[in-house]
Amino acid sequence: MDSHSSERSQQHARHLEPRHLELLREIAARGTLAAVAKATHRTPSALSQQLRTAERDLAVKLVEPDSRGVRLTPAGQLLAEGADEVISSLARVQARLDASTGEPRGSVSIGTLPSAGQVLLPQLLRRLRDTAITLTLDDFDIAEADFAARALDADIVISHSISGRVPRGAEGLINTVLTREPIDVVLPVEHALATKAELTPHDVVDHDWVGVPEGYPFDAIPVAIEQLIGRPVHRTLRLRDNHLLESLVGAGAGIGLLPRFSTRPAPGVVLRPLVGVSASRSIVALSRPDRYERLAVRTVTEHLVSIGAGLMAGYSVQHG
Repeated sequence: MDSHSSERSQQHARHLEPRHLELLREIAARGTLAAVAKATHRTPSALSQQLRTAERDLAVKLVEPDSRGVRLTPAGQLLAEGADEVISSLARVQARLDASTGEPRGSVSIGTLPSAGQVLLPQLLRRLRDTAITLTLDDFDIAEADFAARALDADIVISHSISGRVPRGAEGLINTVLTREPIDVVLPVEHALATKAELTPHDVVDHDWVGVPEGYPFDAIPVAIEQLIGRPVHRTLRLRDNHLLESLVGAGAGIGLLPRFSTRPAPGVVLRPLVGVSASRSIVALSRPDRYERLAVRTVTEHLVSIGAGLMAGYSVQHG
């Protein structure tokens, strides 16, 4: 090979850099450069410059104009789909290095639904107090199908599902069941059903309900009652906040559903188990594969599993 051929070969060599793969993955996941810029605290112009550098390094077109700005070309999509594998491999090597040089360390970001965070996070903070791991926390109450998207921005998302082991849409993430929590009926202490030790779908179907928005996991329980009995449940109100729901139940607005572990019934209301229909939720930790490879993230997840097991043992709840 002459010197000119060698020079041309070097000019067209493709340099596959992890930062380029990560950018393509973010575009695929978030849809627009503006969304990626907001999430990564960078400017769209800086990202555009990185894309141009990536196209030059890889000698292939990665994006093309689109009504929303840009979209990935077939080559860009191929690289985006392979990004998890490459980035996860690098994270595994980093995790082995961390393990060989000392204790897990660094910041771990957690996003959680409030009712699960209420029973898991205080114990987690106590366990991490004298370690080199720090936490950043966020809370949100969202529909089941929206939890997976939150894993784009947090190392661990504490989610829940009543319909299955994994929240809808989270099948491609690392998912770890932390605990299985019964969902009980909450009703005024003077309610006629309060004298019963446990309640059945036939007991509760004809009473007014204070429910949750459609698409929220707890709504699956009255839906299952409707399907079993063959007539609708009357929801007088739909609310997101458990404490507000409890206060309105105490005021006589209807009966409702509350999670057993995080509910300390206020004066004027009682909880009763619901039998004859599935009435429990899986509390699940979700992580992107590359984030889960971090030793600190896996360590925090293991603590959460241990705390969740302790909750089930304390309330004599069986795995299932």
